[in-house]
Amino acid sequence: MRLSWRPVTAAMALALTACTSAAPHSALASHAAPARPVVSSVGGPGCSSAAAPGRQLPAGLARLSNVPDFPFDVAVTADGRWSFVSFQPGGSGQGGLGVFADAGSAGPRLVRRIMVPAGGLGMTLTPDGRHLLVADGGSGAAVVSVPGAEHGSRNAVLGQLTGGTSARGGSGAIEVAVSRDGRFAFVSLEGSDEIAVFNLQRALASHFHASGFVGDVPTRVAPVGLAVSPDGNWLYSTSEAKSYSELRNAFRSGQRSLTGAPGTLAVISIHKAETDPAHAVVSTLVAGCSPVRVVTSASGQTVWVTARASDMLLGFSASRLRGDPAHSLIARVAVGEAPVGLALVDGGQRVVVADSNRFGQPGARSSLAVVNVPAALAHRPPLAGYLPAGGFPRQMALEPGGRVLLVTDFASQQLETVNVTNLP
Repeated sequence: MRLSWRPVTAAMALALTACTSAAPHSALASHAAPARPVVSSVGGPGCSSAAAPGRQLPAGLARLSNVPDFPFDVAVTADGRWSFVSFQPGGSGQGGLGVFADAGSAGPRLVRRIMVPAGGLGMTLTPDGRHLLVADGGSGAAVVSVPGAEHGSRNAVLGQLTGGTSARGGSGAIEVAVSRDGRFAFVSLEGSDEIAVFNLQRALASHFHASGFVGDVPTRVAPVGLAVSPDGNWLYSTSEAKSYSELRNAFRSGQRSLTGAPGTLAVISIHKAETDPAHAVVSTLVAGCSPVRVVTSASGQTVWVTARASDMLLGFSASRLRGDPAHSLIARVAVGEAPVGLALVDGGQRVVVADSNRFGQPGARSSLAVVNVPAALAHRPPLAGYLPAGGFPRQMALEPGGRVLLVTDFASQQLETVNVTNLP
């Protein structure tokens, strides 16, 4: 995570640069911040390193395969024949995009690598499956032709969505979402506390002579996770901290995670974001400590968030998030250490949570928590147990048919294949 304009000590700024993406970041910039929406409190969990105890589920349900770099995100085509894995730039890694062919029970097989501008972080496929958007760590995202990537075209990377026309620009692009009609793209800019909005249709039609940049949605500190509601009306966004003063206090008090401060979940009107992004935020509420990823149920009624520094999975009522955010928290599940990625499986009856243990908490280990959704919503014991994982499990994608879940294990340089058909 990068700091953009707030006054902090040099030591704090240096330490905070590695909080989320671990990609190299630029120095502090100085610019005025846009107005931030009012934050509601839901009385959610505080910061904690108390991972929940649970039984170990059969190791045979998960298979680990080595990959040649540090995998960040994974996406699967609708026909299930191809998977894409983004490799984070930085260190000795080359970054870029791995193209994997489905090899059946043997797991995906790496066919080729494609270099994308500035490497690769969070990804999403457009609803029609024709394009893959890859966050570039800067102010936008690369746009990749899916057929071109599948067939090894040298022109698979079609162009770049680049952020704003202002002098300060944006920074720290980490996650991407696309509107349900495929016309607009949204990129969370972790380093500049905003979400860039792009007219993707316009950029494609102009062959990227036009950037398609519409404007920025203001957020709280370090926005990361993005999810579009099934009806296409709402964009949900997590921010790791509510304010820089709370982040600074957490740092000074020696929190285990340097972002161990209350963070937020925002509800954004997609229609408004497409036309007037500066005023598109409908509500913002506290959502545990360091909320980092968000998904919605298939019905759109429940919004699930991982609160990394609370060791919690949180469930929110989507309707209350808009109308009564202070009473929107409807489920809280203690999981493993430093949860990040999450995915709904088993027709939405289970949530698999990536317990990253990315900060190396003593006595903790990385795992995949399996949560029973009906039990969580009924306030019964919901944790079914833990599946094994490689080092720092980060992102997930469910293959078509819902039988196999792919997980990127960042620190151990592995792609994990999980059989989710018979989870408890």
